[in-house]
Amino acid sequence: MIEVKNVEKSFGESKVLKGISATFDAGKTNLIIGQSGSGKTVLLKSLLGIFTPDVGTISFDGRIYSELSADEKRALRTEIGMVFQGSALFDSMTVEENIGFPLKMFTTKSPEEIRERVNTVIDRVNLVNANHKKPSEISGGMQKRVAIARAIVNNPRYLFCDEPNSGLDPKTAIVIDNLIHEITVEYNITTVVNTHDMNSVMEIGDKIIFLKNGILAWEGSKKDIFKTDNEAIVDFVYSSNLFKKIRKAQNKEE
Repeated sequence: MIEVKNVEKSFGESKVLKGISATFDAGKTNLIIGQSGSGKTVLLKSLLGIFTPDVGTISFDGRIYSELSADEKRALRTEIGMVFQGSALFDSMTVEENIGFPLKMFTTKSPEEIRERVNTVIDRVNLVNANHKKPSEISGGMQKRVAIARAIVNNPRYLFCDEPNSGLDPKTAIVIDNLIHEITVEYNITTVVNTHDMNSVMEIGDKIIFLKNGILAWEGSKKDIFKTDNEAIVDFVYSSNLFKKIRKAQNKEE
């Protein structure tokens, strides 16, 4: 579990985060949503330790990040997996080498142990016959699977995903969403997803926080979105006529 308490962050005269408090639960896909400029990327980077909050604390299962020593912070980083927007794979490495990279960097596992662990996660994300291919030789959806496999190869307690569906067609995006959700539940990971994709919200939004102008304007689950009267979240999620019809139909059924 990750706890954020009264976090503020400014850049010059611009205050981007304004007293954010939220809890991201283990075993759930926790989504951060909001319009461009709402502060969600700054919040994600603050969770990752890239930005230091001006005010407030961020804690990982009771460990307040700002109070940790340099060695403790390094140890915590080994518990974190990251799925980058655009996958961020190494073009010169094979799929197998990309996935095994964190193990070579952060563990003392032997080449045989690394190979065994890599093959385990390759099977888990359903990458068939791709071990020795380069990223340029596989589809965008497969590249995302490689990125997810790399993120979980070191058995992280915390998984961060930045726009994991960026550049994917709707069908493939749903497959990636479901894979992230399955892994989260299966390994009881605290997963935080930064997304613009409303399909992700409806598919895997176990817990959702909505930022608007640097303030936490709403929080709830994908089910709560159908019932809420919060004007800000309704206008954001149901900005298209299609989603307005879905909400109306859902409310009629209940």
